[in-house]
Amino acid sequence: MSDSTNEVPPDQKLWQDTTEELVKKYQTNAEDGISDQEAEKRLAKDGYNELTAKKKSKLLQFLLQFNNSIIYILIAAAAITLFMHHYSDSAVIGIVIIANAFIGFFQEMQADNALSKIRELLVSQNYVIRDGHKIEVPARELVVGDLVNLEAGDAVPADLRLISADNMRAQESTLTGESNSVEKTEDPINKDKLPLADRSNMAFASTAVTQGSGVGIVIATGQQTQIGQIQQSVAEVKSQVTPLMKNLNKLGVNLSVFIVAIAILLFVLGLYTKIYSLPTLTIAIITMVVGSIPEGLPASTSVVLARGVQVMTKKGAIVKTLPAVETLGAVDIVDTDKTGTLTKNEMTVTDVITDEHHYHVSGVGFVDGDKGVDGDVMLDGKKYDWKNDQHFRDLVDIAGTTTDAELVQTDGEWQLNGEPTDGALTTLFHKLIGRQPEVDELDTLPFDSAYRYSARLIKESGHNELMVKGAPGTIFGMVKKTNPDFDDKVWYSRVSKLTEQGLRVVALGYKDVSSAVTEIDQDKIYDGIKLSGVVGIIDPPREEVIPSIRSLRRAGVKVNMITGDHPDTASAIARKLDLDESIHAITGPEVDEMSDEDLVKNIGRYNVFARTTPANKLRIVKAQQANNKIVAMTGDGVNDAAALKQANIGIAMGIKGTDVAKEAADMVLVNDSFTTIVEAVAEGRHVFDNIQKTIRFLLPTSFAEGLVVLLSMMMGQELPLYPTQLLWINTVSALTIQFAFIFEPAEESIMIRGPRDVAKGILGKMDVFEIVYVSILISALGIFTFDKFVDSGVLSVVLGSTMAVNIIIFGKIFYLFNIRNSYPIISKHFFENKMAFIIIAILLVLQAGMIYIPFMQGVFHTGNVNFFYGWVVPTIAGFIVLVVTEIIKLGRIEYRKRKGQATKIKE
Repeated sequence: MSDSTNEVPPDQKLWQDTTEELVKKYQTNAEDGISDQEAEKRLAKDGYNELTAKKKSKLLQFLLQFNNSIIYILIAAAAITLFMHHYSDSAVIGIVIIANAFIGFFQEMQADNALSKIRELLVSQNYVIRDGHKIEVPARELVVGDLVNLEAGDAVPADLRLISADNMRAQESTLTGESNSVEKTEDPINKDKLPLADRSNMAFASTAVTQGSGVGIVIATGQQTQIGQIQQSVAEVKSQVTPLMKNLNKLGVNLSVFIVAIAILLFVLGLYTKIYSLPTLTIAIITMVVGSIPEGLPASTSVVLARGVQVMTKKGAIVKTLPAVETLGAVDIVDTDKTGTLTKNEMTVTDVITDEHHYHVSGVGFVDGDKGVDGDVMLDGKKYDWKNDQHFRDLVDIAGTTTDAELVQTDGEWQLNGEPTDGALTTLFHKLIGRQPEVDELDTLPFDSAYRYSARLIKESGHNELMVKGAPGTIFGMVKKTNPDFDDKVWYSRVSKLTEQGLRVVALGYKDVSSAVTEIDQDKIYDGIKLSGVVGIIDPPREEVIPSIRSLRRAGVKVNMITGDHPDTASAIARKLDLDESIHAITGPEVDEMSDEDLVKNIGRYNVFARTTPANKLRIVKAQQANNKIVAMTGDGVNDAAALKQANIGIAMGIKGTDVAKEAADMVLVNDSFTTIVEAVAEGRHVFDNIQKTIRFLLPTSFAEGLVVLLSMMMGQELPLYPTQLLWINTVSALTIQFAFIFEPAEESIMIRGPRDVAKGILGKMDVFEIVYVSILISALGIFTFDKFVDSGVLSVVLGSTMAVNIIIFGKIFYLFNIRNSYPIISKHFFENKMAFIIIAILLVLQAGMIYIPFMQGVFHTGNVNFFYGWVVPTIAGFIVLVVTEIIKLGRIEYRKRKGQATKIKE
C-alpha cells in the first residue's frame, strides 16, 4: 500500500543541492547548458519526454464482460429455452447478454481514457539553452541536464530544479491541490523531508508559471516526472468492483448452485422411483429449472440502476457506470477536497482591523445576491459606515491601488484575472466603492519572497504617495523603524487571532513623498511608513455545504477533508463547516512516517488531512478500505486521478475538474456542488432499496413456480403448469409487474439510517424467511385449488391449469402491494406509486389475451375458464397472500421499533 514516490532516496533530495552540486550531478553547465551532441546521446538512452500507456487487448476487454455469474444465469436460461425450442425467448435473452457486454465494454473504454488525457498535458515547445544559445526545442526532445528557460504563461515541460528564479510564481494545483500560486526560489532548502507543495526551488511538469521568470535544470522526463509517476499509479490501480455487483455475483452463484443441485437430486429420485418416463421427467426438470431461475433479475437490476442514473443526471451528477449510482448509497466515508468543493475558491476579505476597531465584511466570494459584488461593513453585529474611520478609508484606497487583479463580468458571472490574494483586495474595493480601481501609477515594486512585500508609487494632487502591502511582520518592522512608539505586540496579537481562524493576513501601509519622487528606491521605503491596518483573507466555506455535511453526518456518513493547505487553515475551515464533533488533523509528512499497518490502525482518528501528496491520498483511501469502509473520493486535479480510481466511488468536479480526473472518476458533478453528493447518497440508497425489493419480489414468485412443479413431482401427480405457461409467467412479469419498483418513491427514513453493511449481502435472515414462506404459500394455493377443482371434476385439466396460472399471477400482484414499501398497506402511501396500478392493468389485459385469444390458447394450453374460477378464485388466493404477508410485516415493524430501527411511519 505504500508508494515509492513518497520516499526520496538521499541522493535525490535535490532541493538541498547547490547549483554547483547540480551541475556536477547532471553533467551540465549553469550558463551554456549541454551540447546538441550530448542531448542526442541522452535522448537515445532515456527516450522521449512523453508519457506512455500500456495497451490493452480490446477483444480481451470485451470477453471479460461475460465473466459474471448473473450473465452465466442468463446464458443458462438462453440455452435451456433454446433446447426447448422457444426460439423467441432464447433470442431475447441472447440480445440482453450481448447488450450488457457492449455497455460494460464501452464504459471501461471511457474510464481508461484517463491515461491518454494525462499524456496530453505535456506542452509542445520550450526555450532551452544548449551550447550557450537559446533555442526552441520540442518538449518531447528535452533530456535530463537540459537548461530550460521559463517565462510567465509557460507550461513547465519536465521536472526542473531551479537555479534562477526572478519573482517567479507557479500554479501547481493540478499536482498539490493548493489553489494559490506558489513562490519559487533558487536557494537550497536544508531539510531532509519536504512535501511536494513545499519544494519551492523545484518546478514540475504539467504546472504553469503565472508570474516572473526562471531557469531550471531538467532532473526528470517522461515517466520519471511527478506526473509520470501519477500516471503509473493510475495504471496500477485496479478498478474497484462495486459492493452491489459483489453482492449480486454472490447471490447469482448461490442461486445457480441451489437450483442445479435440486434439479440433479430430483432427476436422480425420478429415475429411482420411476414415477415419470424419462422424456416426461426431463421436461419436468427443465420446467422446474426455467420456472425457478429469475431471468428478469439482471434486466430489472439494470433498469432500476438506469433509472437512478437518469434521476442523478437531472440533479446535476453524471454517473458513468450503472452500479456506481448504488455504491453512493453504501458509502461510509466521503473524502473531499477543500478548495472549490467545501469552499468557494474565491479568496475574500472577511476581517479588517484598524487602530480604532475590528470590523467584519459581509458578502462571500465575488458574487452576493443579485447586486453582483456586494457586501457591508459590520461592527459589533451592526452595519457601520466605514468612511467614519480614516484608517479604513486609507486601507481601502491602498487595497484597490496596489492590486493587479481584475474582476471581469463574463456571461453574467464575475471572474478573477490575477493572483487570489490580490483578487480579495480588488473585491473589497469593488464591494465598498462599487467600481474598478483607477490608478495613476508612476512605479511598481512587485512582491518578492526575499523581502515579502510589494509597493506602488502613485500620483496624487500636490504630492505622490507610496503604498505598501505584505506580510504583517515586514510591514510592522517598517513602521517600528521610524515610529518607536508603535505597539507591535498588540498588532501581533491581533494577527495571531486571525491566523488561528485560518485567515491569511496582509498588512497595508503608506507614506506621502515629494512630487519629485517618480521611482521607488527600495533602500528608502522603510522611512516614514504608516500602518493603515491589516486584513484577514480566507477562501470562505460554501454556505450550502454546512447543512449538506450535517445531512451526511445524520445519515452515518463521515466526511474527511483532504487538502494541500496548511493544517491550521484546513482545521479552521473544518470547524466552520462543523465537519465533526472534534477536529483532528494530520499532515502528509506524518502519514509518510507511518507504516501501512499503523496507518490502517489509526486512520479513523483523523478527519483533516493537510499538506497531502498524490501518494498520501492513495494510501489514505487504501487504509480506509482496509478497515472495510466504502469510500467516496472527490477530486479535480491530475494528482487526484489514482485515488479517484482506487476509491469505491470516484467523484470529479465538472467545472474546475481536469479531464484526467473526470475520466478516472465514476461520477462527475456538473456544477461542482457538494450538495449533489448528499442527493446522490440518498438516491443510491433509494436505488438499493428498490433493487432489494425487486429481488425480494422475484425470488419467492419464481421459486413458487418451480415449487409447483417440484411438489407435483414429489406427489406423483399431473403437473398443474405447462413449460410454456411458466415461460409466459416469467416473460409477462419481466415486461410488466417487476418494473413497478422503478417508480417506487424513496422512504422517509432513507437519510436517517446508517449506511448498509455490504458484508451482509442484499438479503437478511428475515428476507430469506420471507422468500421461503411466500414461495410455499403461493405454490400451495396453486396446487390446492388445482387438485380440488380438477379431482372433483369441476374443471378439466386445461381449465384447472388456466386457473393455476392466474393464481400465480394474482399471488404476484397482491404480494407486490405488500413489498412495495415498509409501511402498512392501509396508509397514505398506498397510492404514491401510481405507475404500479397502470402496470397491473396492463398485466391483466395480457392475461385476458393469453386465456381467451384462440391462437394463444393453443400455444399456452389455456381454455375459456369462467369468471369465477378464472378470476374470483385467483383474487381470493392473492388476497390470502396479502393478508398473511401484511400480518408478518406488522410484526417486523413492531420488532424494529423495539430495536430502535423503525421506519418512520406517518399515517
